Amino acid sequence: MEGSLLERTKYTVLLVDDEPIILRSLEFAIPWDELNITKVMKAKNGEEALQLFHDHRPDIIISDIRMPSINGITLMSEVMHINPQLIFIVISGYSEFEYARESLGHGATGYLLKPIDHDELTSMLEKSIVKLEGNRKAKQQSEQLLDSVQALSLLARERMFAELIEGNQRPLQHMKWLEDNTLRKPYYINVVQLDHFSTMNKQWSEDEKRLWFFAVRNILEEWSKNNEGLAAFPFHSGEWIIIFENVTDIQKRKMGEEIVQLIKQYSKLSCSVGISKQVQGIEQLHTAYQSAYDALHQRFYSGLDHVFIDSKQLIQNDNSSSLWKYPKWIEKELIQSIRTLELFRILQLLDILKVELETGGLTKDSLIRYIVEITVISRREFEHMNLIIDSSVDYLIQNLMESTTLEQAIDILKEAFSSWITTNLQHQSSDDGSALIGKAKSYIDNHYHNDIGIDEVSEFVGLSASHFCTIFKQVSGSTFLEYVTHCRIEKAKYILSNTEVKVYQLAPLVGYQDSKYFTQVFKKLTGMTPSEYRLLA
Repeated sequence: MEGSLLERTKYTVLLVDDEPIILRSLEFAIPWDELNITKVMKAKNGEEALQLFHDHRPDIIISDIRMPSINGITLMSEVMHINPQLIFIVISGYSEFEYARESLGHGATGYLLKPIDHDELTSMLEKSIVKLEGNRKAKQQSEQLLDSVQALSLLARERMFAELIEGNQRPLQHMKWLEDNTLRKPYYINVVQLDHFSTMNKQWSEDEKRLWFFAVRNILEEWSKNNEGLAAFPFHSGEWIIIFENVTDIQKRKMGEEIVQLIKQYSKLSCSVGISKQVQGIEQLHTAYQSAYDALHQRFYSGLDHVFIDSKQLIQNDNSSSLWKYPKWIEKELIQSIRTLELFRILQLLDILKVELETGGLTKDSLIRYIVEITVISRREFEHMNLIIDSSVDYLIQNLMESTTLEQAIDILKEAFSSWITTNLQHQSSDDGSALIGKAKSYIDNHYHNDIGIDEVSEFVGLSASHFCTIFKQVSGSTFLEYVTHCRIEKAKYILSNTEVKVYQLAPLVGYQDSKYFTQVFKKLTGMTPSEYRLLA
C-alpha cells in the first residue's frame, strides 16, 4: 500500500457469513490496518447484518450470497438503496454466471468465489478504498464549485438560455442586458445526448450520475472554450447544449465528430450530436433547439455514436411518410411461421420488416408502435397454440420502447422469437416430461440436505432453468421450491418419529442452516413445532 493512503479517511467494514470459520478467517487474514480500515464488524446472517448497517453505517460490506431468511442479494438491495456509494463485495461458493450477474446488477463492486483468495480480496479492497476516496474528493470539489460566485453567475445565465429554449420568450427580466449583447450574429446549436442514457439512468446511483455528468460537462465546457463557443451547459438529464456562431456544414460536422470522439475518449461513454439550422437572435433559441432535436431523430435509423445535421432532405422524408402503408402481409406470414415453428423464415421476415420501416420515413414513436403491435399479435399466437414462452411480454415491450435504434429494436425481437421457437423445438424433441421430472425428484430426494437450487437440478436433467420450472409445475403440480420444502419437512418428520436426534440438531440434517427458520417452515406446513410433533409421534 502506498503511504499516501494512510493519510486518508478512516473506513469501516461489515463481514457477513453464516459460517463462523469464514468470518474468523476474514477477520484475521486481511491487513485491515494497512487498508485504513479501523473497525471490522461481523454478522452471521442477513437480519443481523441489516441491523448493524442501520446502527453503524459501514463503508464496505463483504457478504456471502446464500444465507437463510435474508440472502446476500436482498441485503444488497436494502443497503444500496439507502447508501448508493456503499462498497458491496459478494462472496459465494457457487460459480454460476446468474449469481454474479444478479449481484453486479444490484450494484455489487466485486464477486469472489470460495475458498476466498485473500490476496485477491485485499487487492479489491485497495481499489474500493481508492474509489471511496475519489467519491469524497469529487463531492468536496462539486460543493466548492457550487459555492463559488462564478458558478452562481453561470447558472443564472444558463437558466435564461434554458427558459428561452423551452419557449419562454421573456425570462429573467433583470438580465435584459444579455439579450442586447448575445446571439446577435447567426448561430447554431449542438444538442449532445448520451446514447444509452435510459439504460444507464437505471443502473447509476445518484452519486454516479453526478460524477458522470460533471465529467461530461467539464469535457464539453473546455472544448467549447477552446473552439470559441458562445455557451455550453446541461439542459435535460443526459443532454447538453453548445452554441456556436454559424459556420459551414462541413465545419459543423467536423466539430460534432470531435465532440463524439472526446466524450468517448475521456469518459468511455457513447453520445450523438444533433446540429440545428442557422438562426439569428436570442428569441430563436427555441427554434434552433427543436431543429437540432429533430436532427437527432435520424439516430434511430442510422445508429449511435454519430453526428446528425437538420436539413431540407429530412423534412422531405417526413412528408413522404404519410404515403407509407403498414406491411400487413409480413404480419400474416409471421403468424404462419409461428404455427410451423420456422425460425429461419421468422428471422427473414423481421429483416424484411426492418427494411420496410426504414423506407417509411416514420418517427421513432410510430416505428416502435408498429413493432410492439407485431410483438403482441405474435405473442398471442404462441399462447393460443399453448406453446412455452419463457419471458414476460411486458418486459419485452419495455425493452422495445427503450431501444435507441431501429436495428436494436429488431434485434430484441429476433432474440425473443429465437428463444421462444428454440424452447418449443427442444420441448418437442426432449425426453418425456414426466420422466425428466421424475429424474429431478430423485436427485432432490438424494440431495435435499444440501443447499440445492433450480440451476443445479435443471442442469442435471439437461433443461434451461426457465423451461425446467415450467415443466416441473406442469408435471408435479407444485413449484420447485414447494417440492424441496415438502421433501425436507417429510424427512424431518421421519427423523423425529424414528430417531433420538435432538431437535436443535435437526435443521442442518435436512438442509436448513438456521434452526429458527427451519422451525417456522415446519410449523407452517404441519401446524406444530418439531418438539410438539415428536411428542405426538
